[in-house]
Parts: sequence; C-alpha cells; structure tokens
Amino acid sequence: MNSNKPLAEQLRPKVLDEVLGQEHLTGKSGTIRKMLENDAFNSLIFWGPPGTGKTTLAEIISKQSGRKFYKLSAVSSGVKEVREVIEDAKKQNLFSGKSPILFIDEIHRFNKSQQDSLLQAVEKGWVVLIGATTENPSFEVVSALLSRSQVYILKSLTYEKLEELAEISAKEYNRIHNKKFILTEKEAFIQYSGGDARKLINSIELVLNQFLTSKKTEINNEDVLSVLQETMAVYDKNGEQHYDIISAFIKSIRGSDPNAAVYWLARMLVGGEDVKFIARRLLILASEDIGLANPNALVIANNCFQAVNVIGNPESRIILSECAVYLAVSPKSNSTYKAIDEAISLVKKTGNLPVPLHLRNAPTKLMKDLDYGKNYQYAHSYEGSFVKAEFLPQEISGSKFYEPGNNSTEKKIKEDLSKKWSDKY
Repeated sequence: MNSNKPLAEQLRPKVLDEVLGQEHLTGKSGTIRKMLENDAFNSLIFWGPPGTGKTTLAEIISKQSGRKFYKLSAVSSGVKEVREVIEDAKKQNLFSGKSPILFIDEIHRFNKSQQDSLLQAVEKGWVVLIGATTENPSFEVVSALLSRSQVYILKSLTYEKLEELAEISAKEYNRIHNKKFILTEKEAFIQYSGGDARKLINSIELVLNQFLTSKKTEINNEDVLSVLQETMAVYDKNGEQHYDIISAFIKSIRGSDPNAAVYWLARMLVGGEDVKFIARRLLILASEDIGLANPNALVIANNCFQAVNVIGNPESRIILSECAVYLAVSPKSNSTYKAIDEAISLVKKTGNLPVPLHLRNAPTKLMKDLDYGKNYQYAHSYEGSFVKAEFLPQEISGSKFYEPGNNSTEKKIKEDLSKKWSDKY
C-alpha cells in the first residue's frame, strides 16, 4: 500500500463484509446486501451523520454490482455538471445494459432546480441515483425526487464499534510504519470522534505521527489530549441535531428539570448556536408551557431576549441560564395555548360567522338604524363591571375553549369565572 495515502483511505472497506456497523443494511438480511445479491436497485438516499459510511457504501454497491461509478459533490457541482454526467451515463447504459451509479455527496446542498435536473434520469432509469445527506431528506430533498428514492438511515457507530475501529486503525498504522504502538486508553479518541469513523481514524493517525520517531509505544488519553488539545462538542447548528437538541432543551424546561435545561443549553452554547434563536424559543415556551400559571414568565423571557440582543456573547450565557432555570422551576400551564388552537380549529370548521348585531360597531346613523350595537350591555355600568351576555355568534353559542389549568393562579381564575358565569366555566 502507498504509505502517503491517508490512513482513512487505506482502511476504507472494499466489500460489505468489511463495513463496521450498519448491520441493518449490510448484514445477512440487510437491504443493501439483498439488493446486491439480486442485482436490483432503486435510487437511494443515505441519511446519517458524517463518517458513517455513506460514500463507502455507494462505492461498494458500484464495484460489487459491476456498474460505472460517477461521483459529484453538491458543494462544487451544478446543473451543467449533472447534465454532462447524465449524457455520459446514457451511453454507458446502452453499452453495458446496466444503469451506472450517480453518487451525489451532500445532495441537500443542491437547490430545487438542481435537484429537478435529476428527475428525468431517475425516472428513465438512465442512472441509479445515490444521494448522501446529513440533513433530514424530508426537508432538504424535493418531494418529486424523494418519492422516487428509498431513504436509508445510517447510524453513528456504537462505542464498541469505535473501540474495534481504533484497534484496527492502530494495527494498520503499525503495519505500514513498522511500529508497535498500543492504545492503552481509547476514551479520548472516541470522545473526540463524536461517532465519526473517519474523524476517529484521522485523529489516531495524527496522534501516532507525533510519536513516530520516539521510543514511546503506549498511547493513553493524556497523550491524545496533548496532541488534539481539546475535544470539540459535536453540534451541527444547521442540521438535524440542531432541532434535536433544542427539542431536548424545551422538553426539559417543560418537564421542570433545571439541571437538564442547563445541560442542553450548554450543548448549544459550546456548539456555537445563535443565542437569539435560543432566547426566541424561551419566549415561545413562556406562553406555550407556563402561560397564566406564572404570567411573569413571559416578562422574564422577553427581558432575556432584549438583554441577549444588547449583550451578546459570552455574557449572554448567564442571562440565558437564569431565564432557563426560572422557566423550568415555574408552574406549568398550556391552557391558553390549547384555547387558541381549539378556537382556530372551530373557525376553520364554521367559517366566517356573522358578528351578533349587539356586538357590532355603529359609527353611522345607517348602522344604528340597522340595529348595529342595539341592546349592547356596557359591562362597567353594572355591579362588579360584569353582566351576563352572549359574546359568541349564535351558531356556536356555548362553545368552550379556555379551561383553567390546575395551578394556584388559574384556580383563582376558575373560581372567579364560576361566580360570574355559573356553569359556563
């Protein structure tokens, strides 16, 4: 083997049996294995984190099926390059009788028109498209292309598989360089990799290169950290993990767990998330999940948002932490959130019901003559500034949207409403 070739390339699997992980696709009953055995392929979308083998699987499929392999990167290619490849693929198809593989890395970076340029080739069977993406295809791949492709999810390697890969990498490095390195500890390598096989192999090669001319043979976590300096938190603020972690953050606050809320906040901050995005989500949560159980929550969240806009990083972390903890320990109620959604639902079902005459505005004589505003009872003219009246259209009279939550504030609200409206609330 060429020792100048990166170790990750040296170790790239050539056949399915060499692939670590992804057994649900490559195992004895795996879908990809069955496709290869039957030599029957539809267009595919491989969706998964970096370093899980998307490119490798595409290359193996091409090699083992005896199909020509075209590879484009959505970062550097456009419609022109796609059309050139498709024209060449059509000729190959006629010559070999097998549709070539067109692999597009980071297909989510193609815009709609670029993705649309693939449709005819996929429909006609001129190519078998294999797209690779780290983003959720439901959002990033146009529906027409998605409906013609099968999506397969690739998973991050388990800790055990990463340990196995670390051993394989060290062994291969030793073979190439005639060395006897032993990884006495692997935790730092694995933590640094974040489940990315390629990053794990690259980090092992980088660290071992530092000790290549020394007499040292045993490599521990301290050695790894001395070379890699620090482990970086894995967080793609433009990808799916962005949505997963903000979801965990919101659910932790909703679940009244301040410790978890601060942890997920830290994950976002270390990953470089936009602090204004976090503050906006806290504003929404203050109304959606706390609401009238603690009306001050919205005030605190709004103040947090304003302060974050003024202060910026790194001090914003303190403001966000204070707000997150306050919201987490606040009593919870989604009564107003449910009320507006139920009202919207009824509006969609019943349409534009006429406003009752007694509630209409009557700024002109004609309107008054038409009984606009007639018999309206002005609440402040009555004891306690309240009078029983009907404020809904007749067709939905008696409909109930707001149900006070089970907390101290809304219990008082419910008590007051019951006194005023009897059995209406």
